[in-house]
Amino acid sequence: MKVIDLSMPIADGMPVYPGDPEVKVKVAHTYESHSWELRQLSMGSHTGTHVDAPSHMHPGAATLDELPLERFFGASRVVRIKDSAWPEGRGLFFFESAGLECFDRFAALRPPFVGGELSEELERALLGIGIVTYTGLQGLERLPVGADFMFYGFPLRIVSGDGSPVRAVAVVETEPHRSSGSSV
Repeated sequence: MKVIDLSMPIADGMPVYPGDPEVKVKVAHTYESHSWELRQLSMGSHTGTHVDAPSHMHPGAATLDELPLERFFGASRVVRIKDSAWPEGRGLFFFESAGLECFDRFAALRPPFVGGELSEELERALLGIGIVTYTGLQGLERLPVGADFMFYGFPLRIVSGDGSPVRAVAVVETEPHRSSGSSV
């Protein structure tokens, strides 16, 4: 088994979507002052690698705390826009930018989640039909193409949450190691 971290590190002053709150990570307590260390975090709910709830772009739609945990993990696959068929019943991820031209295929398949470089129009349309989206992922090129993997991207349990940073992780099954020696 191979575990692949797909998350951006959260750091003071990191880039954010234009107009979103600045990211501030400050030391609030030190070992010297309190006998422990503590950081104060200030950031928007769509900072770095994050998940979007339908309520992010649709008033009255489901919020993070209303969605079951099963919506944030599961069997997944990397697909390409030009692929003739995308698998059913899996989360779908893209290396390339995906736009509104993909929406009808998603609407027909109804994957539990979609991730990658999604246009704002596609993201809005997916959230409108209840498909959660993951953006700000890094390292998708390390995932196998044409093979399933398990994806985990749990949000913080934010009451009425429209989105949340996540630690996005893919777990890829690897071939069992076989000995090259022979026994006689």
